[in-house]
Amino acid sequence: MPVLVGTSGWQYKDWRGVLYPPGLPQRLWLEEYAGQFTTVENNNAFYRLPTTEIFTAWRERTPDDFVMAVKASRFLTHIKRLRDPVEPVHRLMDRTAGLGDRMGPVLLQLPPNFQQDVDALETTLDCFPGTVRVAVELRHPSWWQAEARLRALLERHDAALCWADRGSRPVAPLWRTASWGYVRLHAGLALPEPRYGRRALMSWAARIATAWPDEADVYVYFNNDPGGAAVLDAAEFARSAATLGRSVSRTPRARSR
Repeated sequence: MPVLVGTSGWQYKDWRGVLYPPGLPQRLWLEEYAGQFTTVENNNAFYRLPTTEIFTAWRERTPDDFVMAVKASRFLTHIKRLRDPVEPVHRLMDRTAGLGDRMGPVLLQLPPNFQQDVDALETTLDCFPGTVRVAVELRHPSWWQAEARLRALLERHDAALCWADRGSRPVAPLWRTASWGYVRLHAGLALPEPRYGRRALMSWAARIATAWPDEADVYVYFNNDPGGAAVLDAAEFARSAATLGRSVSRTPRARSR
């Protein structure tokens, strides 16, 4: 399978003229996006979990090969802070069932002030069906002090530790904990901000090529959306990965502004 490259969300007005033709109605942006990318990370579910009908509509509006990763609701990760996860996880799975075969991984992004609690994470991961891929983005440094338990837990669930970047450098250990990978790039140091430079993108492509074989699924999402930076960087990253011999999902030839 290819490295699947996309962006975190698709509904950004300043992407007109970069990804979307200036006259294209916003109601058709998903169709346009899905024609140029194979995957997207859906952040809407983090702020307000859509209904099953909305997820079903997204499936019907996208091609057969499209994959939608879903960021878990902040009710589970930020408000409940992984306490009593059974109902929130069940609700998430019930709603996202509308995606059918378009369903990709679930991202659990924990708050920056959420300190290490491997037991709570274990209870939460146990709630997910074994058929669902879960990526975990941990942001408090205390988690790395529990390396042995944490890695064993993630490996047992085939759950991916999210490789995250901010400022063109990794912000978490680059542990491979699953047969597949999940990478989020939040902001680079190139101009115009928050673009990534070619050297930084090549470095990430090389890390992925070293860690996973070409047949493994590795999801890569650019979260630096202002000014269409995510679109431009995703396309450049795909070219970098291809030069290393990796199979890469489709990305657009971005329009000039």
